Amino acid sequence: MKVALGQLNPTVGDIESNAARIGEQILSARSAGATLAVFPEVAIFGYPPKDLLLRQGMIRRNVAALHQVASQCRDITAVVGFVEPDPTRAGKGIFNAAAVCRDGAVTATYAKMLLPTYDVFDESRYFNSGRQVRTITLGRHAGADRIGLTICEDLWNDHQFEGRRVYGVDPIQATAAAGATALVNISASPYRVGKQPYRQTLFAQQMRAHGLPLIYVNQVGGNDDLVFDGASMVLDARGSVVARAKAFEEDLLIVDLSEATANRIEPYPEPAESIRRALVLGARDYVRKCGFRDVVLGLSGGIDSALATVLAVEALGADHVHGVAMPSRYSSPHSLEDAQELAANLGIRLSIVPIESVHRSVEEAMLPHFDQQPPGVTEENMQARIRGAILMALSNRFGRLLLTTGNKSELAVGYCTLYGDMCGGLAILSDVPKTMVYELARLVNKSAGRPCIPHRSIERPPSAELRANQCDQDTLPPYDVLDAILEHYIEHETAPEEIIALGFNRDVVTQVVGMVDRSEYKRKQAAVGLKVTSRAFGTGRRMPIAARY
Repeated sequence: MKVALGQLNPTVGDIESNAARIGEQILSARSAGATLAVFPEVAIFGYPPKDLLLRQGMIRRNVAALHQVASQCRDITAVVGFVEPDPTRAGKGIFNAAAVCRDGAVTATYAKMLLPTYDVFDESRYFNSGRQVRTITLGRHAGADRIGLTICEDLWNDHQFEGRRVYGVDPIQATAAAGATALVNISASPYRVGKQPYRQTLFAQQMRAHGLPLIYVNQVGGNDDLVFDGASMVLDARGSVVARAKAFEEDLLIVDLSEATANRIEPYPEPAESIRRALVLGARDYVRKCGFRDVVLGLSGGIDSALATVLAVEALGADHVHGVAMPSRYSSPHSLEDAQELAANLGIRLSIVPIESVHRSVEEAMLPHFDQQPPGVTEENMQARIRGAILMALSNRFGRLLLTTGNKSELAVGYCTLYGDMCGGLAILSDVPKTMVYELARLVNKSAGRPCIPHRSIERPPSAELRANQCDQDTLPPYDVLDAILEHYIEHETAPEEIIALGFNRDVVTQVVGMVDRSEYKRKQAAVGLKVTSRAFGTGRRMPIAARY
């Protein structure tokens, strides 16, 4: 039997276009001789649809689009993710469902049984849980394949792997007991660094336990803060990968289940490269799906803005990326030189807007109102806010999306200026720790075979250059120490005393934790950021602001 894995990049809410793309891949799959085509979770609607699911008109459109897809299913069976109305109208009134399309009609459906409510997931807010497994028969001969249908989280419930029972039911076990000879899992599983090996190990263990092959189809592309990495795959009953689609790209993978050794197995990138590709894909899709063509960003000569610019150019092309350098009296000569070198290396346009005169005017205007207090952080932040105003003006004038360039380490401890360098529509590096910024910058240059990012931007001590001779380490611990503490406190929710017990200095831990907690109000006003770690600032981390803890 030949199976087609339709790894698609849908746009949330663009129902008719998503359905048309599914239809195109069904035709291609049939031409390639496939008898079964499988598409991702909620492929008709795009995942995650969030509160669009509360609009009954969109639910009806998604059902109509599904039937249009089904009408094209002649001499091929398709499994398609969609939103199914619950005929009882009880509870939330809808299911996260898979439709079986054949002979020009929808012949069966399956409703997702396990609804995740952790990290970025909030499916119980919208969906009712399914209660019954579903198997379908492919072929009319004796011993025909009996395919069990599952959806995403259904496959992540393995108490042996987790060491605990996460849910009260096990859809995989129940589907195997219902006589399935193979499993299909349609998914929208977001990327995070290190997830692919975990995912593959978990799936392999389940397939070995039940002695069944798995056809796993994942969504690809960026939707808001989430990036989906694709890498759809087929595992045999021993848990071995016998076919895998491309990572971070749309793909139609045709797999001959009877000829395992002849199938395509695409490589999955190493961790740092996977982060780079996720950021590029997430930025490209966010910009284009929001209706923009161009972006603008400030170039300071530092490593963060340099890396953000390289990623933007890779995502959109040099003609669609516009850099702005805004030197002040505190900017070192090499900062502007490095920004100009970066722009020349990448072939982007660079505008230079000196802020000295504006800065002095604001200082003079505010001086009578500052009660003769000595200059401090307020005066430093005025420069950042002047730059933010200039960048937003250029964004407004030319319809370019403003990218912010701050990293996760800075955002975590509030080493950023609200309404200044935090201005923008997409925070491309907001989930990338500073130490990873350096690793990615070196990877970019190594991959290009030339210094796209100037050597000095990577090697010089990082500085906001908002006062004379400023250095980040005047305020913050060394970034390798800071990032290690942040990983424990943010990603693993480790208590401060436990972090200290790991060998970190008590005063440093207390300082860092206090900065993180006090900066929550800033992060609530930050631009959308692309999630690449297990715990990002955004929809998956919901902390109170007015609180003491």
